[in-house]
Amino acid sequence: MTEKLLRILYVEDEPDIQMVAKLSLESIGGFIVKACSSGDEAIQSAVEFEPQLILLDVMMPGMDGPTTLKRLREIPQIATIPVIFMTAKVQPEEIKQYKNLGAINVIAKPFDPMTLTAEIEESWEHYND
Repeated sequence: MTEKLLRILYVEDEPDIQMVAKLSLESIGGFIVKACSSGDEAIQSAVEFEPQLILLDVMMPGMDGPTTLKRLREIPQIATIPVIFMTAKVQPEEIKQYKNLGAINVIAKPFDPMTLTAEIEESWEHYND
């Protein structure tokens, strides 16, 4: 049986997108969401928050998503937490590249707030099969 997904660490530098996604995940999905505005903030928050899943924007100023993922993988308690990238860059070769970095899925931006929870839950179930 798949463990129920409850805790999501969400990394997104754009305040409007962050607000819409967080609201969607909390109100529709019933998730506990810790939102971070940068890779550095995510790295500092990850261990204490104990996420079951990390939702990670690809393009961010300073430290981008792939670099953030690499840094998170260096933290023993976070190294095996599944990651889903969110990005507008969803050409097949780009998606393949993100999955090669270890992402379990890639969600296209702009996303539909009404279906975001379902996409994440589906990814979670496939990952845990």
